[in-house]
Amino acid sequence: MAKQIKLKIVTPERLVLEEMVEQVSMPTTLGEITVLPDHIPLITGLASGDVVAVAQGEHIPMAVVGGFVEIKHNGDGVTEVAVLADFAEHVSEISDEKIEQAKVRAEELKKLMENKEHVDFEHFEAELERSLARVKIADKWRTKKYRK
Repeated sequence: MAKQIKLKIVTPERLVLEEMVEQVSMPTTLGEITVLPDHIPLITGLASGDVVAVAQGEHIPMAVVGGFVEIKHNGDGVTEVAVLADFAEHVSEISDEKIEQAKVRAEELKKLMENKEHVDFEHFEAELERSLARVKIADKWRTKKYRK
């Protein structure tokens, strides 16, 4: 059997995915990377975009926003990838209704952010980024084949 990677995607709210995969691609603050078995150890920031794992030839896409990723080797020589995201959601969880709500919310937040006197700018920015990431990733994967 070919070597695999132990992938774990976690948010503050829940464990999103824990699975053995052949590879995983993700957006980092330094650019897009693809992790294969025996990847060098690494800790880096996670950017907004899609984390795409490949397991048994099937793509498993996740929308993510912010956080960190750690790549390390356990004592058995298995490469472990821990994605600690501020927000993560499987593409199949993003329904058309959620996309519409995200678009409406993004527009509301853009208008609220125009008011420079508003104090909670960081909260609005984070929520806007989450809404836009959902829309972008759902649109990207709408016509592609992936594992649900």
